[in-house]
Amino acid sequence: MGGRTYACNQCQTKISLYNSCADRHCPQCSGARRADWLDRAAELLLPDVTYFQVVFTLPDKLSPLILGNRRKLYRTLMHTAWEALKECIETKLGMQASAMMVLHTWNQRLGHHPHVHLLVPGSGPSLDGRRWIECRQTKPTGNSPAKPTLVDNKELSREFSERFLRKLKSLHRRGKLDLEEELAGLQEPLAWAKFTDTLLAHDWCVFIERPPTSKSSPEHVLKYLARYMTGGPISDRRLVSCDNDIVTFMARNKDKHSSASQVSEKLSGVEFIRCWSLHILPKGFTKSRCFGGYSSARRTAFIALCKQLHPLAVTEQCDPQVNDAITETQDIPTERCCAKCQQPMQLLSETRRPSWRDLFYGPNHHSWFES
Repeated sequence: MGGRTYACNQCQTKISLYNSCADRHCPQCSGARRADWLDRAAELLLPDVTYFQVVFTLPDKLSPLILGNRRKLYRTLMHTAWEALKECIETKLGMQASAMMVLHTWNQRLGHHPHVHLLVPGSGPSLDGRRWIECRQTKPTGNSPAKPTLVDNKELSREFSERFLRKLKSLHRRGKLDLEEELAGLQEPLAWAKFTDTLLAHDWCVFIERPPTSKSSPEHVLKYLARYMTGGPISDRRLVSCDNDIVTFMARNKDKHSSASQVSEKLSGVEFIRCWSLHILPKGFTKSRCFGGYSSARRTAFIALCKQLHPLAVTEQCDPQVNDAITETQDIPTERCCAKCQQPMQLLSETRRPSWRDLFYGPNHHSWFES
């Protein structure tokens, strides 16, 4: 990859930094890409508008089928989640729906756990575009005040599961699913019918997090989503050690009664690489998408309509929390400083990134290339 070596004249510390590989799955690269996404997403936020975080999760039983058909079924997940949400919002609220969506495929233990996060405004223009519809509120009960609400998550879950299974059956009927090896049995109609019946009875988790909380404010949600726009399923800071081919890393503690927020997990080196590789997306697959009023085709007209109908929805300076998040995603500082003494460091040496010609035809090319 090539890189640079820096030295500190004050404490003699030396560090080596490598050039970016430009792969979106690399945990070290693409800080500028994350910052750019966050900057563009923050432009869609309007003041005095309530935002919800909505999470659609597929049953674990679908994981083997999805891993064999990633491009088709990840796309189906994203479009089905949007269609279900759009149907419920338009039917129950009479409002034009819009959403920003990001696909995640992992859990804290690197297991395959496909789900999508959506940032959804709870207010917006009516379906005919003539009036502004405010966010609905729950009825106050006793000492509990009214709270903002979007739609019923059970109805949304049912709509989501029915639509996804309908599309899944259509793909199977048209022979568009790759059913090989352990999935070969699903080619039989009876086995497929039994499989889909089991899925229908399964719990399809749809979670709607209402504001205002520190976790569900739009600034925090965007900051959370931006962290996973690139970089893969685990960050370097969660890695503890790699000794005797055993990788130790930290994961969220599932025990709610425990005082420890994290626990250590151990995997063999081979199993760690296998789990990590489960989350490599198909080439060219877009994991972040905008729908409805936020789609590229409608965005300009939709935002203009929001500002026309809702006078408070005017463009303001980006929230400081979003600006902080953008700064955090930038990997390359303007001046390299020593981590120990904070003094400026000097560049000692630099090597360029080798070209493909160098790798395959240069004097240090791999011997296997000659065979």
